[in-house]
Amino acid sequence: MPRPRPAAPGRRWQRVSLNPHLSRRWKASLTAITIILVLAVCGIGSYLIVLDEQKGVQAQANTEAPKATSTPVDISSQVVDPVPLTESELFPNKSIVIDQKRPNEVYTLIDAQELTECKSATAGEITKLIEGMGCSQVVRGTLSTPAEGYVVTGGIMNLDTALNAEKAWDQIKKIVEGQKGRFVGYVIPSDKSTKALALASSVVGWTVKGHYVAYCVIARSDSKEIPKDDPFAQQIMEDIVQLYLKNRILEARANDPVVEGSPAGSVPASP
Repeated sequence: MPRPRPAAPGRRWQRVSLNPHLSRRWKASLTAITIILVLAVCGIGSYLIVLDEQKGVQAQANTEAPKATSTPVDISSQVVDPVPLTESELFPNKSIVIDQKRPNEVYTLIDAQELTECKSATAGEITKLIEGMGCSQVVRGTLSTPAEGYVVTGGIMNLDTALNAEKAWDQIKKIVEGQKGRFVGYVIPSDKSTKALALASSVVGWTVKGHYVAYCVIARSDSKEIPKDDPFAQQIMEDIVQLYLKNRILEARANDPVVEGSPAGSVPASP
């Protein structure tokens, strides 16, 4: 490093020191600024934390399950579900639209009836089977179908327990496949098209929910035999047994609607 140059002749050097009071004011100012910055950072951090918590609470509120519109009803036996089925319960309207997306496809009720003797709706070994399962009633109705040339009887049998209904479902299959028994359609004397329901060539379908067996009998109004792969018969069976009798009528019996404004847990009386 080069050596410092000597002072010029006649020039005097003087050590300059900072004003001690001025130095302390700078330090105080810097300290205050530092404190303000720290408090600002902490405040922003706290605000963000609170904001996140509020968002979390709001998100949780938005993901809460919707209020129940119905409460389950036990239909496992006639003991807990003693009110009998009625004609108006199964067929409250003469016209039945299964799918609202198909409003032109309408089933029209020709006539309906309530039976206290289940044997009137069956033949062969199914009659003995159903009576042994504590069947106390059958409600059935015969309808014209959207498919021209077909007629169908749909009904529900009231057995004593859900266990017997399940047993009946399994054994009915064996009886029908062995041609040892069948369901009988409801023939209406005043309507000639329904006479075909009394023929052995009719097609049947059935299902179970609770202590009930829902079924249908399908026939061609011209009494001709229905092929096994007939698409119209398959659609009619699906519409009447599964979508209407089970998913609409029996599902309504298995659920009570919650009345708006009623106390929590309060439901209307069963039908």
